[in-house]
Amino acid sequence: MLRKVIERLLPSGDSDIVAESAAMKNIMSVMKEVAKSDITVLLSGESGTGKEVVARFIHMNSLRADRPFVAINCAAISENLLESELFGHEKGAFTGALERRAGKFELAGRGTLLLDEISEMAYPLQAKLLRAIQEREIDRIGGRSPIPVDVRIIATTNKDLLSEVKKGRFREDLYYRLNVFPIKLPPLRERREDILPLTVFFLNKLSNKMSRLFKLSDELKAYLMKHNWEGNTRELENFIYRIAVISRAEVLLPPAGEQPGGTAVSVNATRTGRIKDMERELIVETLKKMGGNKTRAAELLGKTVRTIRNKIKEYNISNEEISG
Repeated sequence: MLRKVIERLLPSGDSDIVAESAAMKNIMSVMKEVAKSDITVLLSGESGTGKEVVARFIHMNSLRADRPFVAINCAAISENLLESELFGHEKGAFTGALERRAGKFELAGRGTLLLDEISEMAYPLQAKLLRAIQEREIDRIGGRSPIPVDVRIIATTNKDLLSEVKKGRFREDLYYRLNVFPIKLPPLRERREDILPLTVFFLNKLSNKMSRLFKLSDELKAYLMKHNWEGNTRELENFIYRIAVISRAEVLLPPAGEQPGGTAVSVNATRTGRIKDMERELIVETLKKMGGNKTRAAELLGKTVRTIRNKIKEYNISNEEISG
């Protein structure tokens, strides 16, 4: 019965975009029109503003919606590996290439390829990407002939790409290939009308996962509206997940001892307000709540078990913290 009540509260459709502010409503309206074409889109904005969510929205509202949406984070992969990830390689092309492997361009065939944080791509590799976009064909590493590709390109950046061009860090010709239709996402602090609707959206998803019907107290609403959210929607989501996971009551209150507008942390937080600190605490608290069960924690947080294990290693989370 509770699950049915929760499901009625969940937003319908395929989009995770919440748009109550005039700024986001205008962007949504523009995106619906942009999605209908194959025009290349450059999404810019601070980290955590939801650029990948917007990219998925564009894909799902395009004529390519029934084809793959493939994303690759250009900041998370080394230059040599990124080339292979993008264009693929033939067996024996380099040490460790034990079999032929298709790259993201091929995997996104007739669909959408998201180049996340494109500004972090190494300069030499940018030339190969430019050719792939211009010629609509790619060369696998170790391949003998070009392979035609048909993908829609969406790129994201949290930097001013034109400034990167002037500094010699980004190719000017590639910039103009990507900057065909630019969309800048405003930070959450500039669209405060979206804070509470976003909070409700995140809580509804969490309620569905935990089979608990969470509610916002008036005190928490006031807290949320006065906080600056420098980490944008990602910080807000992590904050809501954290206090919901550690709360014994279903009516959620602000963190104890914190004043509205202060740093959003809970009992054992480092109070630095950094997104990584918040993410670490969220994982620790969730694992505690799940009795150290990584599979259940991953399911609750919407992550893979592999991601949780990697995060435990990255943040040096000890067994004592999880069981403490």
